[in-house]
Amino acid sequence: MQIGIVGLPMAGKTTVFNLLTGMGAPAGPGADFPGNRDEGTIGMAKVPDERIDYLHNMFKPRKTTYAQIRVTDLPGLVRSAGVKGDNARGQANMFLKSIQGVDAVVHVIRAFPSPDIPHMDGSVDPVRDFDAVNMELILSDLEIVYKALERVNGGGGGAGRGAAGPRKKIKLEPGQLEALEKCRVALEAEKPVRDASLTGEEFLLLKGFGFLTAKPLVTVINMGEEHLKTGDYPGRAELRLRAANARSPLVELSARIEAEIASLDDEDDQAAFMQDFGISEPGISKLARACYDALGLISFFTVGEDEVKAWTIKNGTTAKAAAGKIHSDIERGFIRAEVAGFDDLKRHGSIAALKEKGLYRLEGKDYVVADGDIINFRFNV
Repeated sequence: MQIGIVGLPMAGKTTVFNLLTGMGAPAGPGADFPGNRDEGTIGMAKVPDERIDYLHNMFKPRKTTYAQIRVTDLPGLVRSAGVKGDNARGQANMFLKSIQGVDAVVHVIRAFPSPDIPHMDGSVDPVRDFDAVNMELILSDLEIVYKALERVNGGGGGAGRGAAGPRKKIKLEPGQLEALEKCRVALEAEKPVRDASLTGEEFLLLKGFGFLTAKPLVTVINMGEEHLKTGDYPGRAELRLRAANARSPLVELSARIEAEIASLDDEDDQAAFMQDFGISEPGISKLARACYDALGLISFFTVGEDEVKAWTIKNGTTAKAAAGKIHSDIERGFIRAEVAGFDDLKRHGSIAALKEKGLYRLEGKDYVVADGDIINFRFNV
């Protein structure tokens, strides 16, 4: 599963990316974007989990593995050139097009002031930037809808589209045309696809179109030092309202301060620094979990002296399918799953105690794995 980070230039996207992935990509004014300009820079982000920490301390394994998600950092979003014709089509930004394959979008918004890092619009206004970037996402999706509807009717030729004339007419699957029309109505009203009143079946029918505004959205407010101390910044109440209306988790952090904390080798120094700013938990940890949740992911655990590991699955995955995450042979030869809940293990202190209390249970192939399950698979190949 993959998330894509978007935002205006100098919003702190790459710093957030570095905090998530530990990659150390160049950031700030004058930095050369290190990745492919069409595909972005890709890294893996660890998802902090106190349950893994607890299991590590309990089993003392030789190796501990956290859940991970794939993250793509793109260059600062360049606003579209404007509109085309009476239909007000947005000229989709090429960087937005490059993330149509991601599963969720993280929008980093600048709230921090800095005379050394000028804002492209001459002033810092988080509400304006939230609206501007979300409008670019809407315009990008609207362009996709218009092109699809044109091709249904055999249109799409003309100036700027090559000398071959109209494109070949396409045939949609049953239900796709109606779903596209719902999207058009919503997008023209400046609403995202996720607010287009689509049924679950219609969402599946449109999955191949890669609509950005159909994807889960996580909003990150990149604050300044003073904002971190006071817990407030310009436009905070309005942004919280906008994020709530967009059903977008909102994470507030200071990327610069968290980068300074992460650069400290001594854990006591890190703790003291966090205490000075009133940070009980790094915002980047909250962001990683928010992305994980937004993707509809959960974790189950395997434990032992060799390794404690979090395995990532979609919510609703059966025990047999979860076994396949470990190895296809385990899924093919699945016999049963021995399951314990993490909370039960933490409450009673050992697997042996769970067995005594009947809390270490046997489940079949159709058992739906719950977040935090500790599982030992029995199989025969």
